[in-house]
Amino acid sequence: MSILIDKNTQVLVQGITGKEGTKATKAMLDYHTNVVCGVTPNKGGQEVEGKPVFNSIKEAKEKFSGVNVSAIYVPPFAAKAAILEAIENNIPLINIIVERIPIADTAYCLAAAKEKNIKIIGPSSLGLIAPGVGRIGVVGGPLVEEIFIPGPIGIISRSGGMTNELSWQIRQAGLGQSTAIHVGGDLLMGMTYADILRLFEKDDQTKGVVIFGEHGGSFEFEIVDLIKNKGYTKPLAIYVGGKFTNVFPEGINIGHAGAIVGRGQSAAEKESALSAVGVKIAERYEDLANLAKLF
Repeated sequence: MSILIDKNTQVLVQGITGKEGTKATKAMLDYHTNVVCGVTPNKGGQEVEGKPVFNSIKEAKEKFSGVNVSAIYVPPFAAKAAILEAIENNIPLINIIVERIPIADTAYCLAAAKEKNIKIIGPSSLGLIAPGVGRIGVVGGPLVEEIFIPGPIGIISRSGGMTNELSWQIRQAGLGQSTAIHVGGDLLMGMTYADILRLFEKDDQTKGVVIFGEHGGSFEFEIVDLIKNKGYTKPLAIYVGGKFTNVFPEGINIGHAGAIVGRGQSAAEKESALSAVGVKIAERYEDLANLAKLF
């Protein structure tokens, strides 16, 4: 079993005719993901990788009514309209790879999705993968078969590159992954660590979870509350990047858009709060795989 993606997943790619959309479509198909169609306004009637292109999601769903995932590959200026179109057409899971979406647009879209109980992974997310099942987006790139193998460890990461690196280290440790998810590095996040941990809690395949986090923001503190309230009870290990940022003034951005130096949001403060509820803390990200072996 896995979370968010299974053999019944049917993917629609918004922006499928663009360079990135076409590349992602091929990557998903190569990993045996069921991409059924794509949407690009005014490009209806074309085909990409043998999959039909429609002018709108409404038009696409008239033929492919089982679509339950949208992967969005459009320019930042078109992102809000694309996300809202997916929400309005009741697609239950939306993965947004788009970077540099205005914060106001992201906030509006996340609120609209929440009203309809629609899950969003991203923005700025390379996607997710359930090894041996399928992938949404381009997680793993061309080395996907070398990095990922089915197993008992769930992976959540703020960094796209570290999603792959950490997954590879888990494999080298003799383990495998149930589902690996790049949540994106923006200031605002669709599904948070806590949201995803709730799903891993219910997943029989997942025996424990490792997280690559970072300084800034309050998302790690949501994990503390979740554990206190018994919403997540399985083993958990985390690396929080950015310990060096305590020498910088507040408001400085270091790394991802969401990695902002802020009072009460340092790596050390997050580690202290997480450790107090039983989360294993990795001093180096390389230690996460060794901690996972103890689960």
